[in-house]
Amino acid sequence: MNLATQTANPVVRPATTTGTTFALMPALSLWRREVVRFYRNMSRVVGIIASPLLFWIVIGAGFGNSFRNPTTGGGQNYLDFFFPGTLMMIVLFTSIFAMMSLIEDRNEGFLLSVLVAPVHRSVIVLGKVLGGTTLATLQGLLFLVLAPMIGIHFNIMQLLLITLDIFLVSFSLTALGFIIAWPMDSTSGFHAIINLFLIPLWLLSGSLFPVGSASQWMAFLMRINPLTYGTEALRNLLFPATASPEFPLVKCLTVLVVFTIIMFSLAFVVANRRSTKPAA
Repeated sequence: MNLATQTANPVVRPATTTGTTFALMPALSLWRREVVRFYRNMSRVVGIIASPLLFWIVIGAGFGNSFRNPTTGGGQNYLDFFFPGTLMMIVLFTSIFAMMSLIEDRNEGFLLSVLVAPVHRSVIVLGKVLGGTTLATLQGLLFLVLAPMIGIHFNIMQLLLITLDIFLVSFSLTALGFIIAWPMDSTSGFHAIINLFLIPLWLLSGSLFPVGSASQWMAFLMRINPLTYGTEALRNLLFPATASPEFPLVKCLTVLVVFTIIMFSLAFVVANRRSTKPAA
């Protein structure tokens, strides 16, 4: 075959997924950046783990065997009851504070450079949220290593379901953190919102006390709190014998899936409707 024939009949290459790859690469890059930057700041890592751990030991040991769960009628040690709530606290803090990097990116000008890149904003949302989700899930699983030390044991299937529960909670809370951080340019304002809104979200999640022991109006707030279902799902998996019949595992996971979809959709809407401010 001569050169003219080759020119007239170019080689037809199979179709590739360059479009998908082009869309995923920025998301993966942002995901990697979030993970690397978080673990380079060891003081933040230690603080997120050590504070809830100290909280768990002091409060759990303080109540000791005096705790009685009205839902099950048993005398479960409060150190055991509070374990899922402490894990949820770690996931909450990691997810939300990971999105504080969004404000830092805006002030440093990095976010503006990402927004002018030829990629859809959904890719940016996905990369940032997946980064925070990975961090929160890893931190939660790291705390789970302490479970056998207090007599909590689980099999492989339970571990997979626990990981799924932590992942759903992490993803939804990270997306919520994205929604809060996106319009802000001040970390102090971000902390104020956290103290005003997110701490009560954890307090009313069944982490400190069961729904059955709360007053009627507070029990209503706890039942409409999505984080309650993450805590109860974790408690069902770690303590099947004392699981609350009001919060079966399938119901809890279903609520978390719906909440995750809603939060990610809202994060996508917020990122598309609001324009970022250039650094002052």
